[in-house]
Order: sequence, then C-alpha cells, then structure tokens
Amino acid sequence: MTPLAHQLQIALRAREPLFDARHEAAFRLFNGFTEGCPSLAADLYAESLVLHDYADEAQTGADIVSEAQAVYRAHLPWLRAILVKTRGARDRHERNGTIAFGDAPNHWVREQGVRYAIDLTLNRDASLYLDTRNVRAWARESLHAATVLNTFAYTGSLGVAAQAGGAKRVVHLDLNRQFLNVAKTSYTLNGFAIHKPDFIAADFWPAISRLKRSGDLFDCIFLDPPFFSVTPKGALDMTDDITRLINKVRPLIRDGGALVVINNALFMSGADMLRELDTLCTDGYLGIERTIPVPDDFTGYAHTRVFPQLPAGEGGHDSHSPYPVSPAPFNHPTKIVVLRVRHTSPARD
Repeated sequence: MTPLAHQLQIALRAREPLFDARHEAAFRLFNGFTEGCPSLAADLYAESLVLHDYADEAQTGADIVSEAQAVYRAHLPWLRAILVKTRGARDRHERNGTIAFGDAPNHWVREQGVRYAIDLTLNRDASLYLDTRNVRAWARESLHAATVLNTFAYTGSLGVAAQAGGAKRVVHLDLNRQFLNVAKTSYTLNGFAIHKPDFIAADFWPAISRLKRSGDLFDCIFLDPPFFSVTPKGALDMTDDITRLINKVRPLIRDGGALVVINNALFMSGADMLRELDTLCTDGYLGIERTIPVPDDFTGYAHTRVFPQLPAGEGGHDSHSPYPVSPAPFNHPTKIVVLRVRHTSPARD
C-alpha cells in the first residue's frame, strides 16, 4: 500500500460517523494540506465525490488523482460520480470540474434535515462551503423570527439555514444572479416561499447604501466576502478591509443584533484578526460574543494530521501549524466570529 492510500484510508475511518444511510450528506473526506498530501483535497456531496488537484505539475496531479479515485471507488462503491477540479489548469472547465467517473453528479445534499441545492461545476469551488457547516447550525438555532441580511451570499446557504430555523425574512445579496438562482432552488427543495425582491443581484457597496436609504434594519447580517475581489465599484482584500466592511454594514443592524464575520484570508493570522476586532470593540458599540470553529472533518482530526514541522519565524509562522501564518486561536484560516451590536455605549447605561 502506498503512503497516500494509507493516509486516505486513515482519513476515511476517522469520518465514518458522518456517513448516512441514504448517502445525502456533504463533508470533507480528506484535507491533504493537513493530512499528508498538500496537492489533494476530497469532498463528498451525497453520492458525488469532488477531487481538488492542487499539484504544481500536471503529471503529478494526474497520478495523485488516479490513486485517490482507486481508493475511494474501492471503499465507497455506491459513488455515482467523481469530478476533478484542476486548480492550475488554464481551461476554465477543468478548473470548475470535469467528470472522471460515472454520470451526472448530485444536485442537492441534506444537512441536519435541510436540503441545499448544489451545482458542482458552477465555480472553482463546489457551490456549498463545507467549512461553514457550524455557522449554518448556529443560524438554524439562533435566528428564529429574525430578519437577516446575507451579504456576499453566493449560493445562499447561510440564509437558507436561517430560513430553515424560522427566520421572518432573509435577504440575499450577491453580484452574480446565477449564484442566487441556486439559493432559490434550495428554497424550492425545502418548500420555502420565494420573495423575489429578497434576492438582490447587485454590487455590495451601492446595494448596502440603498438599504440604508430605505431604512431597512436587520437582526443579523452575515458578512462572508471572498478574500479578494475586484468589481467596477472597487477592490476588496480581506487581509486589509475587515474594518471598512464592518463599518459599512453596522448601521443596518438593530440594537442587540448579530454580525457574523467570516474571513478566510490565508495570510491573515487569527491573532491579527482578533486585534483588529478588539480595536473596533473599544467604544462598546460592538462586542465579540463567540467564535465558531470549522468542523473537524474539514481541518483534519488530531490523529489524522500529518504535516512538516515548520520553523517558527516572522509573520505568525507556528511550528505546529501547516499554514503560512497561524490561525490560532481559530482552528483554521477560515476565521468565524459572532459580534453583538449596541446602539448605546455601555458607558452611558
């Protein structure tokens, strides 16, 4: 048995409790960055497997993907499709995913009773972020009867979770109408009514300004932007722009409401993010309520992690972390914080 096959099987055994009898669940099967093969990640979406090829050399990537396919087809004989996303490919279709085995992939998954529409070749990722599963759980549990604004909504999963938890109103905002159509399909799968004005295909900056002028207020806002993007209205870099984004949406949040900030910037350390948030909280109008961890299957488990010991050094490097900068105290570079908003400073109460 090769070292890669051995690591894939160890990772599979660690995730056995996540498999369901109907094969409708979605979770990460292998995080090669922490589990021994940085060129590979494997995600399960119901009966469809997505293999992410991060290899620098095309032949190396092809060999790794071929070996991974053999392992997974042997251990998961019920798979209906395997897709390969080659991140370094020049061709957009290869980056978005091509079918390497089987036929049409699944179009939805089920997570804690909620159905989420997926389109596995929609983008370079797979249309449903597996690292934010715990945020969706928080939304279902915390946002009953709430009004919610889901900014940078992508395919809307955070807002769908809020709707499943009994939210009174959920507004989805994203620049790409095609992404929002996936969110609408999730609504249909769950029997939720679709109110078209609550699916806003527009640039974040002017759309937020319009919501302010209209007097809209929300009990919760999700702020989950891409770590870097450029639109005609400006550029966004989550290493530098957290404060600007938070200050943009704060006036739209009711007193006592929640602001959920998700930052997946790989080169921003967890300590630096918390320092920036602490600075925003000094006047008492914002407060950090809690952090939300990334699920263990996405990070790799304590007994499945295999990575080289990096020397401690500048820029937040940690000898016990495989990442360019340490995400600590977060458990992954996807750093998730729930903030509470106050309209009256505690000093005046």
